[in-house]
Amino acid sequence: MATTTHHRVVIVGGGSAGISVASRLAGEIDDIAIIDPSDKHYYQPLWTLVGGGCSKRETSVRNQSSLIPKGVTWLRDAATAFDPDNNAVETASGKMIGYDVLIVCPGIQLDWDRIPGVSQTLGRNGVSSNYTYDLAPKTWDFIRDTTSGTAVFTMPSGPIKCAGAPQKIAYLACDYWRQQGVLSAIDVHVVVPTPRIFGVTVFADALDKVIADYGITLHVKAELEEVDAAGRKAMFRPMDDTGSGFSLPYDVMHVVPHQSAPDWVKDSPLSTADANGYVEVDKHTHQHVRHANVFSLGDAGSTPNSKTGAAIRKQAPVVAANVKSFLNGQTPVKRYEGYASCPLTTSRSEMLLAEFDYSGEPTPSFPLIDATKPRKDMWYLKKHGLPFLYWNLMLKGKS
Repeated sequence: MATTTHHRVVIVGGGSAGISVASRLAGEIDDIAIIDPSDKHYYQPLWTLVGGGCSKRETSVRNQSSLIPKGVTWLRDAATAFDPDNNAVETASGKMIGYDVLIVCPGIQLDWDRIPGVSQTLGRNGVSSNYTYDLAPKTWDFIRDTTSGTAVFTMPSGPIKCAGAPQKIAYLACDYWRQQGVLSAIDVHVVVPTPRIFGVTVFADALDKVIADYGITLHVKAELEEVDAAGRKAMFRPMDDTGSGFSLPYDVMHVVPHQSAPDWVKDSPLSTADANGYVEVDKHTHQHVRHANVFSLGDAGSTPNSKTGAAIRKQAPVVAANVKSFLNGQTPVKRYEGYASCPLTTSRSEMLLAEFDYSGEPTPSFPLIDATKPRKDMWYLKKHGLPFLYWNLMLKGKS
């Protein structure tokens, strides 16, 4: 198929990564196009607060048209295939979009069907998830209506966006139940596939105290295997040979799905060709390992950092600088060191800010305060400061 149109830089995806990097390139590079079909743009980190009854979901969404950088062409279409040998992207409408440089950031896919029984009961019978705009309010409905019984909060194995979200909603729920005087009547379970509740020791130690304070039963090295909606029972499998499977009843359950690159990315020449299928790039420069004029950032990239908006904020200037270097005939040398940030809401008024990099060492942005413990000022950062930063600075290429 012949190329329908050609642009100097084509960006696949108009989410956090796509808009952020486009803003940094606009004005310096002519002829940039973003391929994205959605007319809405979501600030997804707020959905945890929506599910916890602390924010309204409407505050997390804006019109995409208001965020496209000036001078950037918006192609309201969906990318469906890559042809890197011919420097082209195929779209759902049958067009072939040519490029000099391609930046791939279509986000991540929620693989609900990998856990049998989940899709059939989502949003009903006490089962919900904060991972979609439509379901987050349901989470709050179920939490608010629970006054006794068993509550279960799950996390899957493999990379997921905002790996702290599965536990954050448990703490928000427990704090609410405590305020209502019913926490002692609710048997709360958090199930994670990892050896500890968090991968960085200093933060795991602090979260262990939070878990103990709420009386939560923590199950490690296990993940949700199947849901029996009719029997209100969740079955779990061990992550290694040292454990054994078990089941839990539930009256309310927050489920987090397995996640991976979109199927069409998995099947493309740009993928890692494994089960997750992320775009295979150098973890420092974000340049593709086989196709030098292709870059990727955000959740769809293979970089082994936690998939967070804060990571994208650090990746966008690296990709922008390296794309400009490539177009100028220079070797990309700007490096991303794996920074990620996880704002862990430990109650309805406190937050612990976990910041770290590829080394697993804390990398605090506020060295004069101890952000490794829950703090009230960090709560205001989560609810008000970070959304302001996102809409007004990050998406405009200013932070």
